[in-house]
Amino acid sequence: MKLRVGIFQIDVALADVESNKQKIEHWMETRCVRSDLPTAIVIPELWTVGYRLDKAIELADEEGRQTAEFLGSLARRYNVWFVGGSTLASVPGGYANRGQVVSPDGKLVKNYDKAHLIRLMEENKYFIAGREPSLFDLAGVKAGNVICYDIRFCEWLRGYALAGAEVLFVAAQWPLSRAMHWTALLRARAIENQMFVVACNRAGTSGKTAFGGESTVIDPYGEILFKAGGDEEAGFTVIETSRASEFRNFLTVFDDRVPEIYPRN
Repeated sequence: MKLRVGIFQIDVALADVESNKQKIEHWMETRCVRSDLPTAIVIPELWTVGYRLDKAIELADEEGRQTAEFLGSLARRYNVWFVGGSTLASVPGGYANRGQVVSPDGKLVKNYDKAHLIRLMEENKYFIAGREPSLFDLAGVKAGNVICYDIRFCEWLRGYALAGAEVLFVAAQWPLSRAMHWTALLRARAIENQMFVVACNRAGTSGKTAFGGESTVIDPYGEILFKAGGDEEAGFTVIETSRASEFRNFLTVFDDRVPEIYPRN
């Protein structure tokens, strides 16, 4: 089936929830063209507050409810899905980097707490890591979502593919200094898992860290269907999700696996 995917590659105002919400609302008003096709919009990791984890006690959204309600209101208004953007959520025992999936009827379909915490950003000091994958049905398409650093862990994403996911959504705040890794890893994950990858990175600078942008949509063959530049940018493209199953049936990678010889740790 045809699925329309949108990338909102925004800069994120540090510790300014209302400003970031206003930007998303403004972009929906000015950059989201309505379509009869199911449409999924991806926004960056920690789009509500950025990496101000030292202010978590002030900024965290309890269980991510207010963020989900805000996205839900926009999803209903524009008849779109929101997939992948994460928020700073307070959860029992601490905080989580929580990705959310919201359907066009405004309902929260899935929470995903980032599983792999990057020490360079001190996530391991502030966040409780998630332990469950995020798989969901998006208008009849089996899909999943992960967050930023997760894409370095191929075994985690292979599990998504084995569970049948044909589209993987990625929300990120990936630095410009490792931009080459961003593109290479996303293409590798698409090719090895024979799935579409729809990845939204942030733009702009926080402190001394410049973020790379270059949000991208990649097909199961590794072909780049859309790629943003380094600045704020919105883009939409249409993917034919059946290409994932067609490629899997043609090149039977999953059937040819020999899991008994693979390392277990």
